[in-house]
Amino acid sequence: MSFGVTSALNSLNRTHSSAAKHIQNIATGTRYSTAANGASEYAISQRMYANIGAIRQSNVNAQNSNSMLKTASGAIDNTIQSLSSLQQTLINAKNGTNGSTDLAALQKTVDQTISQINENASVTYNGQKLLDGSAGSVTVAGAWGDTEVPLGNMTSEGLGLTDAQGNSTINVTDADSLESALNTVTSALNSAVASQGTLAEGLDATLDEATTLGAYQQGLEYQSANYTVAEENLTDAVSTLSDTDIASEITKLKSDQTTEQLAMFGIRAMQTQQASVLKLLG
Repeated sequence: MSFGVTSALNSLNRTHSSAAKHIQNIATGTRYSTAANGASEYAISQRMYANIGAIRQSNVNAQNSNSMLKTASGAIDNTIQSLSSLQQTLINAKNGTNGSTDLAALQKTVDQTISQINENASVTYNGQKLLDGSAGSVTVAGAWGDTEVPLGNMTSEGLGLTDAQGNSTINVTDADSLESALNTVTSALNSAVASQGTLAEGLDATLDEATTLGAYQQGLEYQSANYTVAEENLTDAVSTLSDTDIASEITKLKSDQTTEQLAMFGIRAMQTQQASVLKLLG
């Protein structure tokens, strides 16, 4: 094989390798699909992709946790309404115009409201009870650190409306029971007033839990927005670093393909010429 043919073949091989690289860049959409295409650029882009994945999952965690807190907040709102209704019932119960039958009916209303408060506290998210005191707190995992969201005990016992055995501390039919359930006795109506005091403590605790969860909800919304911006910025950065310029790659590929065709034509021409010379010599 002559030097000219060997040189043309080497040129053809180089052009073929270059064309294959351009095809790979177009197919993968990145200039650094392997470290062989640029070790440092490949390492940087892979770290960026890893960070993007972590931030994206952190954003999902924040959004899922916020959905959980919305579920808990809805139950707490219902408990606030129940406590407001209970307060009205107790104000009615302490009114002197009520007879024993009226008080018995009001006690049933109190008991039913307390039962509803316990149902509110049994609300679940993804199989996990949120407000019965068993959760304690929920971890929101994030790329920039974890957040612990406290979940209070919104049961009737946690709010001081029942004792550890589930017995109501509010008995509107018995003045002595009302009096023993509360901390302050200051007047002839202290049993009813003390009963209101217990309710006020429960209402305060519930409002405190509501505002606490509301603050964490707001914080998670800001956190999710920050993660979204960070993901957009990182995606833009890695795109600038490694994304394939499709138009440029196609132009280079066409050039290589043209060069390949010319090289093949030259090789065939030289081979034909060599065959003619050998035929004459033969």
